[in-house]
Amino acid sequence: MSNRFFQFDLLAQDGQARAGVFTTPHGDLHTPVFAPVGTQATVKAVTPAQLEEVGASLVLANTYHLYLRPGSQLIADLGGLHEYMQWPQPILTDSGGYQVFSLAGMRKIDEDGVTFKSYIDGSMHRFTPESATAIQEQLGADIIMAFDECAIPDQYDYSLKAMERTHRWAERCQAAHTRQDQALFGIVQGGIFPDLREKSARFISNLDFPGHAIGGLSVGESKTDMYRTIEFVNTILPVEKPRYLMGVGSPEDLIHGIQRGIDIFDCVLPTRLARHQAAMTFTGRLNLLNSVHTRDPRPIDETCVCYTCQHFSRAYLRHLIQAKEILAATLISIHNLHTLIELARRARQAILEGNFQPFATSFLENYKV
Repeated sequence: MSNRFFQFDLLAQDGQARAGVFTTPHGDLHTPVFAPVGTQATVKAVTPAQLEEVGASLVLANTYHLYLRPGSQLIADLGGLHEYMQWPQPILTDSGGYQVFSLAGMRKIDEDGVTFKSYIDGSMHRFTPESATAIQEQLGADIIMAFDECAIPDQYDYSLKAMERTHRWAERCQAAHTRQDQALFGIVQGGIFPDLREKSARFISNLDFPGHAIGGLSVGESKTDMYRTIEFVNTILPVEKPRYLMGVGSPEDLIHGIQRGIDIFDCVLPTRLARHQAAMTFTGRLNLLNSVHTRDPRPIDETCVCYTCQHFSRAYLRHLIQAKEILAATLISIHNLHTLIELARRARQAILEGNFQPFATSFLENYKV
């Protein structure tokens, strides 16, 4: 599919690991890249200026939540997501498929779409492939997702039905998509079953989307199954298009994903951990509420150049946590986001230099899960 707004250039490969540039209307994404999650058109506890300072180049926003509040039409009327949330760089929106999956007992799936109950006021709503695409067109993100059905990963019959429905919905999303300044990605489903994943990867690839996402992982399956599935699917997806692993973003998963050919990641983990007193480092997590940090003058990571580590001690951060000060979430989020974005940047540099494999091996040997 030719599109003057989007281009993916693969600059280097080291094994299956890839370094590239994905051109979008709001700037270039230097892949591999990690995207902070801004569910409600905001990355929790940090400002857009702080996001830029930590090196973020892509932010994810949530179609399901923004449709319910404040409404996609309102956001469109106010200039689209970039203007609304004052983020000048690329934005990615999901289609709402995962949120529908997580609404057990509150939704009904049929061939045409999904009827679901609002978690805000209990009102009833309906998503179809056409409406999910139209909502994302109103939101105005650079990268949007086809509406899919995410299944419980180890249930074969359910995974088969959800995969086949996802394929039919992908064709409908493609037919409904009208904005050429948005890249619509297809989503590969199929649980942890190689035969289903192969069928899905081939079907979605043949639809000639400008990029592909791997969905239905990090939803309860083992790490071994997740890594195996990523590696298998990426032997089928076309090399010349970007690959997005949906909702995965712990440091070790980032490295394992890059090692297996993933280009784009997103996850709520860095900001969620920050709100629960946990800091990410290149060697493991740090619980800042532990009493051992009471008088510790060191930063979270003495090698880190983020704003938090350049100015504040573990002792001060522990004090903020104990005092229930909002600033604790902001400062730890800044550090955690910087850590993942920097990890992706270093991995990219290692790929360009042809030494990613020793880089990955060293990282995984020193990282304690």
